[in-house]
Amino acid sequence: MPSKKALIRRPSPRLAEGLVTHLEREKVDVGRALEQWEAYVEALRAHGWETVEVDPADDCPDSVFVEDTVVMYKNVALIARPGAESRRDETAGVEEAVARLGCSVNWIWEPGTLDGGDVLKIGDTIYVGRGGRTNAAGVQQVREAFEPLGARVVAVPVSKVLHLKSAVTALPDGTVIGHIPKVDRPSLFPRFLSVPEEAGAHVVLLGGPKLLMASSAPRTADLLTDLGYEPVVVDIGEFEKLEGCVTCLSVRLRELYS
Repeated sequence: MPSKKALIRRPSPRLAEGLVTHLEREKVDVGRALEQWEAYVEALRAHGWETVEVDPADDCPDSVFVEDTVVMYKNVALIARPGAESRRDETAGVEEAVARLGCSVNWIWEPGTLDGGDVLKIGDTIYVGRGGRTNAAGVQQVREAFEPLGARVVAVPVSKVLHLKSAVTALPDGTVIGHIPKVDRPSLFPRFLSVPEEAGAHVVLLGGPKLLMASSAPRTADLLTDLGYEPVVVDIGEFEKLEGCVTCLSVRLRELYS
């Protein structure tokens, strides 16, 4: 049976100091962000996901974006080596959490860098964004970790957004969705659907036709509803100010061995 566990991590009190790369900095309301995070977590739980809270990393402003710290394939957890040096202390608590869940743990080693937000899995195909936070050595180490397990790793250029999954995610049938102005090479994906809003490119598959997505993409929600999906909408506006999206606030563990 597939597993439905999701790693989450409470926002740091220093969230407002988080890194901003492609946006102008805006004031972040940390209290409001905590309320939004709690609603996000409740949406996961309401749709059958067991949340596993990683120990807080209060001195790491970006630590709520837990997806960047680890990549899961089958029962293997590949601990990232974030491209921003200031984020590297975030990985220790995540490593402990996945080890407690019984995962086999591997690591990205210097000179490789990898942010989990640069990794999009569709079946056994793993797309890895090569851009500002993930380098060529990091992509190669993903190949070395996962191709022996049956994965096919495809490198994808990323230059217009922070991470690959800032530009694209995938629907349950494997169709990749993205907002064209933010996607470097849509032709790299066998099936691609353009969506009308940047935030509409980000969905978390909750199970069946249900898609978790941000309230900032109402036109995309309408489009996906017309295609037979059921958007589950959450407000993550404070995290969007820090280039966050619905995917990066959790790590979904779908293939844990029982």
